[in-house]
Amino acid sequence: MGRTVKGPNGSSDGTDARRERWRGHRETRRAEFVEATIRAIGKHGPDVGMDEIAAEAGVSKPVLYRHFTDKSDLYVAVGQRGTEMLMERMGPALADDGPLLARISGAVDAYLITIEEQPDLYRFVVRRSFTDRPVEQDVVTEDKELIAAALARLLGDYLRAFELDSGGAEPWAHAVVGMVQNAGDWWLERQSMSRQSLRDYLAKIIWHAIDGLLRAGGIEIDPDLPLTLGPRLRLVDDTDDHRSTGREANDGA
Repeated sequence: MGRTVKGPNGSSDGTDARRERWRGHRETRRAEFVEATIRAIGKHGPDVGMDEIAAEAGVSKPVLYRHFTDKSDLYVAVGQRGTEMLMERMGPALADDGPLLARISGAVDAYLITIEEQPDLYRFVVRRSFTDRPVEQDVVTEDKELIAAALARLLGDYLRAFELDSGGAEPWAHAVVGMVQNAGDWWLERQSMSRQSLRDYLAKIIWHAIDGLLRAGGIEIDPDLPLTLGPRLRLVDDTDDHRSTGREANDGA
């Protein structure tokens, strides 16, 4: 008879390894079923049923329920994947060091492109009509909180660099996110203008709000010049690569 090797915590190393393999297998299968659900939503719309999802995944409904507690569990997983898709688009725009107006336009456009490409997935997540019981996780609110938190950090960093009060960064961020989402909801249903037109309108509204705040603090910046946030805040153009922004810089600009 072979001897079972115990791990430091007294458990079997073989058992732990099998448990990890099974956990990895379950995570992989859940991810595959989430992607199958997104494809099924694209084919059948936001009112897709479990039968259609199972057919798209090539399995029976009981197999789906081995990996998800119920429809609400699947809904949450799909919503979380939708958030990942959105942040994959928006993240680079928020992290860019390019011209401020271009960055605002890029972030707004990333959001609008995502809901334009996946309108039924967006409706599936927002409506929550698929779920068979109250959902403990509010995926839509979590999505907004995640985006607003990233934006608040960015706004706060810039306000502090300009030596302005950064206390309003968080409510500002939530206001901007709410505006863009509500405008996106309206546009997705109406389609009365192009995505590019809506992007430009929203970007101008956001920029003029930022510009007004800066001007109230005695600061003027060119929205079409790259704005670098480093040890010192700098506007960079072709004629003066080291011009600082701020009260003293703008006074002599």
